[in-house]
Amino acid sequence: MQITDIKIFLVGRWQFVKVETDEGIYGVGEGGGWPYVSKTAVEILKRKLIGENPFEIERLWYKMYRHFWGHGVVGAVGGGAISGIDMALWDIKGKALKVPVYELLGGKVRDKIRVYGHASTPEAARWFVDHGYTAFKCRASVKVIKELREAVGYDVDIGLHAHGDFTPSAAIRIAREAEKYEPAFFEEPVPPENIEAMAKVAAHSDIPLATGERFFNKWCFTELMNRQIIDIVQPEITRIGGITEQVKLSRMAEAHYIKVAPHDGSAGPIAEAANIQVCANLPNFIYLEHHAYDPSAPNADVPYRNKVAIGVIPDKDGYIEVPDTPGLGIDINEEECLKHPYEFRPSEEIPLEDVFTAKPTWLDLGE
Repeated sequence: MQITDIKIFLVGRWQFVKVETDEGIYGVGEGGGWPYVSKTAVEILKRKLIGENPFEIERLWYKMYRHFWGHGVVGAVGGGAISGIDMALWDIKGKALKVPVYELLGGKVRDKIRVYGHASTPEAARWFVDHGYTAFKCRASVKVIKELREAVGYDVDIGLHAHGDFTPSAAIRIAREAEKYEPAFFEEPVPPENIEAMAKVAAHSDIPLATGERFFNKWCFTELMNRQIIDIVQPEITRIGGITEQVKLSRMAEAHYIKVAPHDGSAGPIAEAANIQVCANLPNFIYLEHHAYDPSAPNADVPYRNKVAIGVIPDKDGYIEVPDTPGLGIDINEEECLKHPYEFRPSEEIPLEDVFTAKPTWLDLGE
């Protein structure tokens, strides 16, 4: 079997890829990391992969990675391109062997995937609980988590999401005040690339720290895990390097007694399908980010999400059933994809003085 073509579909905010072979079997994947820009990276990799055997996933992953590494562009753009192609290769192999991808990874350890959404109001929190959810995350505000605990009690996991916006001192102050409301995790309390800043927060808080959405390979996590600074890794499968790298990172995390909760913030239905296959196999998985309810959550306002993809499995009672169909268990509707071209969104202009503020506008300690 040989790769004959790689097609790219820029759909809304997403980048879908379709890898075709000379035997008529094709695979689909989803890349990220600024899809419109990484489209060019996919086109470059296409020239490197035509004629290759799609079964040799490990070798092809390193062929792609080394090409971008040599030019210093492995980051979000290169990682986004590699991710989508890698997912498609796993999809091809699963279809050709007539097994789900999780079987290629070693089999299932669970039949359904626990998911969580976004809720920063009591109304949203009650909606999740009423629909069977056992976890969601909210803005990193003491006032907010206090209100949510009063609304739904303590039988549900509530994480704090900070977007890396705080200084260490501000993050520590929030953590100390929020601890009595038992947050499930504190996601990116400070910019994650500053390891010493993350270590400082970890040393002054008992809340599990989580990070990973902005990292683009397993090596980005090494020191954070070796020093036991973080308790949860949150890889973005459309950026980190697809299924291949997500699995390797998860094995590394397991060796460090660290949980895996994949981030799915800007991803579409193909990426979620890939995450489901991976999470079905991971013993240290806890939950997967999922787009539900909150209209302010990324992609929650995309009405065609389940139209551009075929085989999307809806969540039920806070879980998504793991499909037993070959490959990723999902496909793209090319005709529908063409109806929803890529959305150009103007970048938000952030005043320079706000970038370095120690107190973001939503830092509310409830005082």
